Amino acid sequence: MGQVTRGLAGVATGLVAWVLIATAGNLLLRFSWPAYAAVEKAMSFTLGMLTARLALGAVSSLGAGFAVAWITRRNAVAAWCLVALLLAIFIPVHYALWHKFPAWYHVLFIASLVLFTLLGAMRRLPR
Repeated sequence: MGQVTRGLAGVATGLVAWVLIATAGNLLLRFSWPAYAAVEKAMSFTLGMLTARLALGAVSSLGAGFAVAWITRRNAVAAWCLVALLLAIFIPVHYALWHKFPAWYHVLFIASLVLFTLLGAMRRLPR
């Protein structure tokens, strides 16, 4: 497999990993925390719920970084491309939701996309 193909596959796998981990985690929050499920649609989360969502985003980003590094054999360019893709997806979403959450939440979430994705990419186990 060529380096470009491996890079594209790694970025795609990282994105899929992020979505799958976040979805599974959100379902876990929803089904295990009735108060969370009750306010999820209105997005009127408590501080604890916001913290749980940030933790879930961090875990999702770690998993995405690990996945891109695993597929690409720790290609830093691919990891940064995944970061850029995640930012391109989530900055507009958070801009649209700016009024729903405190500013610190948006800043931490966006920063965590960069930090935890790159940390996940660095933590890949050697083959």
